[in-house]
Amino acid sequence: MSKNRPVVLSFSGHDPSGGAGVQADIETFISHQCHACSVITALTEQDSRNVKKLIPQKPQDIIDQAHTVLNDFQVSAIKIGLIGDHKTAEAIQSILLEYNHIPVILDPVLAAGGGTPLSNEQLINSIIDKLLPCTTILTPNSEEARILAQQSDLSSCGEALLAKGCDSVLITGTHEQSKTVDNQFFQQNGKVETFSWNRLDHEYHGSGCTLASAIAALIAHGLDPFTAVSEAQDYTWNSLDNAYHPGQGQFNPNRLFWMEDNQ
Repeated sequence: MSKNRPVVLSFSGHDPSGGAGVQADIETFISHQCHACSVITALTEQDSRNVKKLIPQKPQDIIDQAHTVLNDFQVSAIKIGLIGDHKTAEAIQSILLEYNHIPVILDPVLAAGGGTPLSNEQLINSIIDKLLPCTTILTPNSEEARILAQQSDLSSCGEALLAKGCDSVLITGTHEQSKTVDNQFFQQNGKVETFSWNRLDHEYHGSGCTLASAIAALIAHGLDPFTAVSEAQDYTWNSLDNAYHPGQGQFNPNRLFWMEDNQ
């Protein structure tokens, strides 16, 4: 195994059930031979069914932790997941502006998989105004894309989100009523690529975290955005196809499927 371990810094929430958030990020980074650093944006009370409580962390603590890591490590990519509060978004923006040479992959977590809202209008506006202009690759699901773009048609959403400052946008289609899962990748050069995947049987806890973290890890290894997005989807689909059921709610992606003997 290669000893090349690019560093990826994750701004994510803590999921005590172990399915999403920073745990999902770390498992995914390890799977891609990256070194995981993390700053917790929010504590949560949640299980495999839903989020019950959100506890944002202090903005200055977030800034201080990020500075300490970034002053020590050569970070090759930044992944942002659950933000939880507009002041947290402002704190993260201050870091991104200071370290604007680092690629940023943003998974705009606006609601839990079980349906609990994890954002409000103030946070949504902060994401649009402060974080999208700093984002290299945005990875919303179709519902999040419509909220952030204030459009209904997904093609229009992709164009609108690019216009708000993202370098590229991957809109995932798991929430759509289509036979296959169709993910659309929008780039500033006008190119749009659709990736179609077989729809799997279950609901999954942390699938969006897995996808965004895989993209961040592959970007950290030097892949171009299109290749990183393509390979990350393949990894995520296989994680879901090999999912397991540790609780009584959603299935967990098996992010370490590659190290198991399936014979």
